[in-house]
Amino acid sequence: MSISKITRGSLAATLVVALAIPVIQSSPASAAGRDFSKVTSAAQAGGLAGLEAACKKEGQLNVIALPLYWANYGDMIDGFKKKYGVKIDEANPEGSSQEEIDAAVTNKGTKRSPDVFDLGLAVAVKYLNTGTYAPYKVRTWNNLQGASTVDPTAQFTPNYTGTMTIGYSGTLGTITKLEDLLDPKFKGKIALNGDPLGSSAAMNGIYMINKALGGTFDDVSKGVAFFAKLKAAGNFINVNPTEATIASGQTPVVIDNGYLQAGVVKQFAKIGKVWKMFTPASVGSTYNSAISAWAPHPACARLWMEYTLGETGAEVWAVGGATPTLWVHLLKTKRATAAGLASIGKSKIVAEAATSAQTAAARAYLKTAWPAAVGTN
Repeated sequence: MSISKITRGSLAATLVVALAIPVIQSSPASAAGRDFSKVTSAAQAGGLAGLEAACKKEGQLNVIALPLYWANYGDMIDGFKKKYGVKIDEANPEGSSQEEIDAAVTNKGTKRSPDVFDLGLAVAVKYLNTGTYAPYKVRTWNNLQGASTVDPTAQFTPNYTGTMTIGYSGTLGTITKLEDLLDPKFKGKIALNGDPLGSSAAMNGIYMINKALGGTFDDVSKGVAFFAKLKAAGNFINVNPTEATIASGQTPVVIDNGYLQAGVVKQFAKIGKVWKMFTPASVGSTYNSAISAWAPHPACARLWMEYTLGETGAEVWAVGGATPTLWVHLLKTKRATAAGLASIGKSKIVAEAATSAQTAAARAYLKTAWPAAVGTN
C-alpha cells in the first residue's frame, strides 16, 4: 500500500502476484434473493454463516497492496484461505493506497477489480462520499477504537495503527537527536517511505519530524524545511525504501512505520547485524479497511472485513507488531492473546495522529512545497 504501503521488496525475496484472471464482466453475488453488494452488516447477510456460504460460492477474494511482511498480512491471508477454503488473488503487493483506488476504477465491472482496500487515512478520506466504498459495519464496530469518529457512515473502518520512527543501520553509530541526521556520515543514506502526496507513511514521517521541531499538525513547514536541509546536505535521497534496499545497504536510514522497523530489527539479528530505531516524536499511523463499491466478490469482501476486524485478525496484526483498533477492548475484557501481548504489550496509548482535515490541508501545502524542498522520486 505504498503508500501507503511503500514500494518494497523482501529481505528474502519479493513476492509479486499479479491478478491473472480473464477480464470478464461480473455481477453481484446473491443467495436466496439477497444481493450481497448491498449488505451493510452481517445481520443482513444471514449472519457469518450466510456470508461464508455466499463467499464459498463466489470462490475468491481479490486483495491489493498487501505485502506479506506488512503488519503480518502473510499470516492474515493464509488464515483466511485456510478457514474458508477460497482463493485469494493478490495484486500489486507493493502498491500505494492511491494505486489501490486506481486499480478499482480501472477494472470496475470486471472480475479483476479489487474487493477490499487497506488505506492510509489521507487517501481513505479523499474518496469518502464519492461512491467508491460500500458501507459496512462489522460486528465489532462498537469496540473498534476511533471507528465511530473517523467515519460514522462506515464507508471505511480504522483497522490497525503504529508509531512512526527512524530505523537505521547499527554501523552508523547511535542517533540521539534529530540534528544528527545532518552529519556528513549520512550523505546519500536517508530515505522516506514514499511520496507524501500519495503515501500516508511518508506524510506521517513528515509529521513526526515536524512535531519534533515544535511544529503542529496544522503547519508542517518546519518539517519540510528540515527535509530541505537534509537534501541540501546531500543526505536525503528520493528512493522508496524497501526491505531489499535495506538489506543491500542502499537505504541504511529509513523513516517509516515502527512495526515494520521492528521486523527489520528481527531480520537483521538473524544474520548477525544490528538495526536500531530512534523516535524523535510520537506520531501515529493508522490504516483503514474498506470494501470497494464495485467488488466482484461482495460476500467474500464482507467476510474478509469480519475476519480481519474481529479477534482473529486482531491477534494476527498484534503478532506483526501493529496495534489493532480492537486492542483496547481486548485488553479491557482480558481477551488479548499471549502472543499479541508478547509482541505489542499492554499499552492502551495510541500515538497522536493528524485529523483527516489536517492531512488534507498538509497535502495541499506539500503539493508545491515538497518538490521545491527535495525534488521528486
